Amino acid sequence: METRASFIATMQETQHLSPEMGQSPANGNREQFDSAIKEKYMDWTEFLIHDLTGARTAPANLLEGPLRGKNPVDLITVDSLIELQDSQNPFQYWIVSVVENVGGRLRLRYVGLEETESYDQWLFYLDCRLRPVGWCQENKYRMDPPADIYSLKTISEWKCALEKSLNDAANFPLPMEVFKDHADLRNHFFTVGMKLEAVNVREPFHIYPASVTKVFNNHYLQVTIDDLRPEPSKISMLCHADSLGILPIQWCLKNGVNLTPPKGYSGQDFDWADYQKQCGAEAAPHLCFRNTSFSRGFTKNMKLEAVNPRNPAEICVASITSVKGRLMWLHLEGLQMPSPEYIVDVESMDIFPVGWCEANAYNLTPPHKAVLRRKRRIAVVQPEKQLPSTVPVEKIPHDLCPVPQPDTTGTINGRYCCPQLYINHRCFSGPYLNKGRIAELPQSVGPGKCVLVLKEVLSMVINAAYKPGSVLRELQLVEDPQWNFQEETLKAKYRGKTYRATVKIVRTSDQVADFCRRVCAKLECCPNLFSPVLVAEVCPENCSIHTKTKYTYYYGKRKKIIKPPIGENNNMKSGHIKPARRRKRRKSIFVQKKRRSSAVDLNAAGSAEESEDDEPDVMEDETGSEETSSELRDDQTDTSSAEVPSARPRRAVTLRSSTESDRPPPTERARRSRRPQPHSYGEAEKCAQVKEEIKQEEEEKLILDSNPLEWTVTDVVRFIKLTDCAPLAKIFQEQDIDGQALLLLTLPTVQECMELKLGPAIKLCHQIERVKVAFYAQYAN
Repeated sequence: METRASFIATMQETQHLSPEMGQSPANGNREQFDSAIKEKYMDWTEFLIHDLTGARTAPANLLEGPLRGKNPVDLITVDSLIELQDSQNPFQYWIVSVVENVGGRLRLRYVGLEETESYDQWLFYLDCRLRPVGWCQENKYRMDPPADIYSLKTISEWKCALEKSLNDAANFPLPMEVFKDHADLRNHFFTVGMKLEAVNVREPFHIYPASVTKVFNNHYLQVTIDDLRPEPSKISMLCHADSLGILPIQWCLKNGVNLTPPKGYSGQDFDWADYQKQCGAEAAPHLCFRNTSFSRGFTKNMKLEAVNPRNPAEICVASITSVKGRLMWLHLEGLQMPSPEYIVDVESMDIFPVGWCEANAYNLTPPHKAVLRRKRRIAVVQPEKQLPSTVPVEKIPHDLCPVPQPDTTGTINGRYCCPQLYINHRCFSGPYLNKGRIAELPQSVGPGKCVLVLKEVLSMVINAAYKPGSVLRELQLVEDPQWNFQEETLKAKYRGKTYRATVKIVRTSDQVADFCRRVCAKLECCPNLFSPVLVAEVCPENCSIHTKTKYTYYYGKRKKIIKPPIGENNNMKSGHIKPARRRKRRKSIFVQKKRRSSAVDLNAAGSAEESEDDEPDVMEDETGSEETSSELRDDQTDTSSAEVPSARPRRAVTLRSSTESDRPPPTERARRSRRPQPHSYGEAEKCAQVKEEIKQEEEEKLILDSNPLEWTVTDVVRFIKLTDCAPLAKIFQEQDIDGQALLLLTLPTVQECMELKLGPAIKLCHQIERVKVAFYAQYAN
């Protein structure tokens, strides 16, 4: 398309434009063409018939009516009159005049106070408090000036100002198209006395406990910030079901945000349960509030333009310092007086994208120029070069290690509020926990209530174990009489059975670090595997340089890692029989892997591949140690994982089976002849039972008919319906989750995006975990 003959015409210049093609000939007018056009085409009648056949006509409403191509915002001009609802009484209105219109953000002045701008207000034109003139009288509401300006004029002066404004509004009415985008208010379900959490509208820097003090009708209610002083200063807000800044109780605790106690509160740490008993009030149910986890994609460190709450006429450059649910904490830049971070809803009408002020020709307060300051040099007294390189790791104080500190966004000062706990995947996982499953856990949990966060972490640890029942038994033994603990019931599923046990969990934040370290020591893993300390590269414990045997010597059960020296005779009667027999069994079965340092070198899949003729020999070997052989075999046959322990490569099962099949038969027979004979019938019976359990577990193993990467949404829904999570299949259909998306789901994602409680989310993640394990076993290689 050539642009040499293009021209620009505004939508207001419609006297020369016709809404329909062919209108000129129909009205008897002759169509004329520019001379430049005539040079290109000789027969323009034929060209128009050929080129315009089937063309669409522009909508007539673009050139008709009050809009005439304008936006509703453009219809609001200076001196336009609007009715404004009172900030405290929903049934009281007064007329305001538009002093300034900045991209739909209106500066309003009460009629009767034209000579002063002290009481001007800034509202966006979509605010539900704004109505066309005449709406108040139509709904039989009261037309009176607000209480804070009523004393500035006499009654007769107010009446005169009202009559004049009504006449002006009748002569120059504001088009109703301005209010066509106003959202209708939905009914609320609040009752008087209900408790909630609310942002203080006067000082939007803190969140306070609040109460519903009055219900006007199905749409409006009054919320008052709690004040327990003898002479309280009542801060009340007129709210509706979709008001910004009102939240359900425990919202701050669940999101790691500091809830400011009411003024006059006598307790040291605010607790909602105690406070509700003290006040005898009920909590407002969650259905009363809008979606509190809807963040609209805002993230930390984003830039935007925001209204200064202390000076509504000023718009500043703002940085997002934190996002919790649908609330954001903004740092305003360029202010003359420093101001704390203020809280704003993600759907607030006081925040704008970058460039909004420039597009609307409004002054934007720029940030202060950065002043470069030289860093102060700190003299290091301790000479680093004199530190010998052979110092044992255990003797180096952990406080000297440069460990990054956890993010404390959203101040966590409560005694019962747990800091963020990190799952450090690179740390040593010990003999109980599966390294592969640990790697699939989220990087962190919390912050939140201590009992809830620690219970979530322990549940993850149990699910990541080779034998969840063994870990659950060990966790029962973790206790300290000095702890302020709470007993919680934890569950473990293994081989189709569910085990429950009561575990003591600390309640206060100062005991969390010690509790995590005790649990890690009990599980014989690195003390930083899960802790408040984030391990970036190198663990302060330097756990990566230790083998499993050496590491458990320092942190685990020493009786399980004691073994005779290499040159010691295996048949010594005075020594420990069990370690010696374990060495002989490992040597006879794994000839190609003699020097394994791992205490868990038995593989059930490999031993099950022996021929039927050799079954008695296998039974002899496996039943030699009741404590080691049977437990280690159980560890390796967990149906929820298809991988071998972390000390061995993932393909160890395949390598072993192929190696054994290639061995010369004479060597195999010679080694079998050296195996000890069973001492009792009970040992042979126990080995048979172990084999039967292995066979049953292999039958329960998930086998996929097709590659999950190729699953459609229908295939995913069909799989979910076959599990115990069938009621959740509808969510997968609505969210369009196919096979690739299914393999990427994690517990935090499921909880946040599907809005599930912890129990259903863990069950669902267990089914997803089964698909992942089966995928790696069948298709990954």
